[in-house]
Amino acid sequence: MLTLLDDDEKKGERKKKKKGKEKKEMENKRLLLLASWHATATTAHAELRLCNKTPSRVGIAIGYKGQGDWVSEGWWNVDADSCQVVVDGPLPSRYYYLYALDYDDGGAWGGTAYMCTDEKEFTIEGTEDCVARGYQKRGFVEVDTRDKPSWTVQLTERPTVGIGGR
Repeated sequence: MLTLLDDDEKKGERKKKKKGKEKKEMENKRLLLLASWHATATTAHAELRLCNKTPSRVGIAIGYKGQGDWVSEGWWNVDADSCQVVVDGPLPSRYYYLYALDYDDGGAWGGTAYMCTDEKEFTIEGTEDCVARGYQKRGFVEVDTRDKPSWTVQLTERPTVGIGGR
């Protein structure tokens, strides 16, 4: 699930989460890929930031439209309860794509936009023939930044079934 929130909606969401925290802890854990505009008083720190709100270390890969072809890059290693800037400066694209691996508990966050990844640090041009070129083909989830200069994606619990499930 991808949820987009403005400042007023964020405040309302925080209140709802606080009130329903105990109830939610009893429910089955599921994916919540929360993307929210990184609202600040200034745009001095324009960026795409990924925040890991899980108790596990995660590896992040992103995809975007390059000069001529699609490009995928990774891995950014993000500790539990921390954030990592993956695009520094104003965002040149509206759409980015995200794939994340849970290093500690296994599983992944993903979607249906297929791009190439590698085992180690990588920058790969093109999305075709990943396996034939010696890469892995993985499903990324689309993130719509609404053409904002800054955007934050928050990773929370993964689902136990479906895309991105364990």
